[in-house]
Amino acid sequence: MRLSLSPSPSADAAHDAAHELHRRFRHGAYSVKCETCHVKPGVLCLGRRTVHSARRRLFRETTASTTLVPLLLGRPR
Repeated sequence: MRLSLSPSPSADAAHDAAHELHRRFRHGAYSVKCETCHVKPGVLCLGRRTVHSARRRLFRETTASTTLVPLLLGRPR
């Protein structure tokens, strides 16, 4: 027997809300412009519910050159 998984409306809403939050505050891939659909930083890609791979690649290239220090690595005093 094969089960098919269908996304629930609440999962759809949570997914859309996560993308909207990242877009609004220019986090992750939304901090750079998209070379595929030519939108500015902080704007959703023109393809619904997707972030183009070129945009992800550009984000990874720009963050690889910076040193990010996670807060959890700080030493207690």
